[in-house]
Amino acid sequence: MSAAEEPPNVDLITLTRHVISDQFRLGAAATGDLTLLLTAIQVTSKFIATNVRKARLINLVGLAGETNVQGEEQKKLDVLANDIMVNALRASGKTAVLVSEELEDAIIIEERNRGSYCVVFDPLDGSSNIDAGVNIGTIFGIYKVRPGSKGTVEDVLRPGNEMVAAGYTMYGSSANLVLSTGQGVNGYTLDAALGEFILTHPNIVIPPRGKIYSFNEGNSLYFHPPVTAYLKSIKYPTPPKTPYSARYIGSMVADVHRTLLYGGIFGYPGDKKSKNGKLRLLYEAFPMAFLTEQAGGIATTGTKRILDIVPKNIHERCPVFLGSRDDVQDLMKFYKEIPSDA
Repeated sequence: MSAAEEPPNVDLITLTRHVISDQFRLGAAATGDLTLLLTAIQVTSKFIATNVRKARLINLVGLAGETNVQGEEQKKLDVLANDIMVNALRASGKTAVLVSEELEDAIIIEERNRGSYCVVFDPLDGSSNIDAGVNIGTIFGIYKVRPGSKGTVEDVLRPGNEMVAAGYTMYGSSANLVLSTGQGVNGYTLDAALGEFILTHPNIVIPPRGKIYSFNEGNSLYFHPPVTAYLKSIKYPTPPKTPYSARYIGSMVADVHRTLLYGGIFGYPGDKKSKNGKLRLLYEAFPMAFLTEQAGGIATTGTKRILDIVPKNIHERCPVFLGSRDDVQDLMKFYKEIPSDA
């Protein structure tokens, strides 16, 4: 039989199977609760993926007439995605605290449904891009409740390095779920026919250097000197060589997904207008930094490791640079050499 006639691989590794096998490797330390929680998250991702695909047909794209805590007008699909996430996570019986971008306050789960994990999430990042057909996504991070705690907001006001898992689901031409439980990073693609996320990108490792940068240069007038100098160095290198290519989509999930797979650097710095940048620390920066480091990259504010920051409130913001080790280290050198006027 020729290579062209070889039958397809029938040993499909689903997300659930893969997570369960990781739990078996942990042995007695594994309770299975994290597996069940991740199962709930993947079910919500399937549901949201279905609604994203048909959003235009069922009139879910228009504004819902509400404003979230960040002052951003909510889309109808934002509201639906948030409700799906909250209800599924509460019903899983494995959560104690939920923090959503769309809600001003943390949700403390009632005792009868309370578990031992806290989930922080952005239910639909980049939803303002739906009309343009740009990839959007769900971002999440998971903490274990502190020993002796029954579940309070203090359980999530902790450094990102204490997360036990983090990931995102990207909705576009396909639905891709990227996950780390602290043992590397794996990517899964939703097979719509099977209704299962299948392992398609095992052991994702960011190349040590890339050739793509993702910055919103529409704000470059307000960038601080270290960022401006870094961008100049990669666009007009000395000695002359092929410069980096700009690939800014405007959806954090899509930009970070490309960076994880192909390398380079993603940046959303603080600037003269927004000292702490735009991205939220707890449910955007922390999960993406966790994934980046697990894939061998670096995530920094420019001067310090993102995962070491202790949040002061659930909607705190921070500057973000993440991606290939060598590229991010180059940027950090500019922060050391050039005073910032922040």
